[in-house]
Amino acid sequence: MTEFDVQPQPGADKTNMSLPELELVELQAMLDWLSTYGADSQGGVTRLLYDNAWCEAQHALAKQMADKGLAPAFDQSGNLYGTLSSKEEAASDEAGEATNPIVTGSHIDSVVHGGKYDGAYGIVAGILALEYLHKHFGRPKRTLQVVSLCEEEGSRFPFAYWGSRSITGVTAFEEVQHLVDQQGVSFSEAIFGAGFGPECDLKPAAQTYGAFIELHIEQGQVLERHSRSIGIVSDIVGQRRYSITVKGEANHAGTTPMSWRKDALAGAADMIVAVRRIALQTGEPFVATVGRITAEPGVGNVVAAKATFSLDIRHVRQEDLDQCWQDMLKDFRRIAADDQLRLEWEEHLSVTPTPMNEKIQQDIQEICECEQISYLHMPSGAGHDSQIFHPACPTAMIFVPSQQGISHNPREFTTEMDLMNGFRVLVRLLYKYGYED
Repeated sequence: MTEFDVQPQPGADKTNMSLPELELVELQAMLDWLSTYGADSQGGVTRLLYDNAWCEAQHALAKQMADKGLAPAFDQSGNLYGTLSSKEEAASDEAGEATNPIVTGSHIDSVVHGGKYDGAYGIVAGILALEYLHKHFGRPKRTLQVVSLCEEEGSRFPFAYWGSRSITGVTAFEEVQHLVDQQGVSFSEAIFGAGFGPECDLKPAAQTYGAFIELHIEQGQVLERHSRSIGIVSDIVGQRRYSITVKGEANHAGTTPMSWRKDALAGAADMIVAVRRIALQTGEPFVATVGRITAEPGVGNVVAAKATFSLDIRHVRQEDLDQCWQDMLKDFRRIAADDQLRLEWEEHLSVTPTPMNEKIQQDIQEICECEQISYLHMPSGAGHDSQIFHPACPTAMIFVPSQQGISHNPREFTTEMDLMNGFRVLVRLLYKYGYED
């Protein structure tokens, strides 16, 4: 892990750093503006990796970065960076890539019919934070950067965290180029069509960070129910995603006795019931979700020959996550054998539980206490890019409340006061790491 040792400047007093009301207005206004890229008929935002709305949003953000005094640049994956160079790097004629910058940001992509805060808030707040710091304090002593990560959700292709995985070198283009979306478009077609990919003239995605700080909406109800304004994330759950395929035999619905059937859909249904039973027996904080199921041939009077369902399991302890998957797989195999079915599965995502950096957590807590903002140390039940960055650099997450815990939904909402509280904490944290000795 990269060494992270930014000490406070002796005698520094930041308690009177003022954040004008202008930032509050522009923060919400910029979120509203960004949500117009991919706005859909259901009142939400659909912005999928490399689609037209995604391309338009990333290039519009690049212009915003430039207008606000940041140096914008894309990499070959389509990640977008806005850099506020340090005094030393700005003065050097030979200054190239920033050396281990302190980075904030989040992801630009959305789920289908999603909200306007998920991912976007961290990007917008990061851009405005660097603009504010540059305007009021000049260039930093250590380079600061905001990144609009190209993808996190896995909404278009059966793979998530492409932005952070490509930056950290965890996943190479060759490993995902064959993936196909629901319209039959391959990953390689999509990335090249958007003007990115390993053959373009942009810089490679891989780089190193001094630290990564992600400001994000909670997407749950914990902060709201505890009446706290800031969540200081202690760890992020580990998760796995699978496609489970059950194969049987198509046959006539009226002439095939129940006991003779090889009904793939009935077998899948029993497996889904087993998923729920194991999750309830395991107890919190383990969660398991089947969010999608398809059947073939998909005809009302034909016994299904094939059924495929998704499986998402999450836990904060790796050993429990492993055990739950083994318990489910054991039941799947038993059900398949009893019903004379064939079972196949494919793992699309495997992320281990991830602790956040303790030093940055402590700094966030001290800022909250200085600002008299209520806070709560809490785990994240959702996966985030921060867990991909964690092995590569010191990483932290800051949460703000989500009203009624609603997210991935057009009704996703965070109040202006809560948005501003998160912004204040981020500005102070970036000031500490970028401007203090």
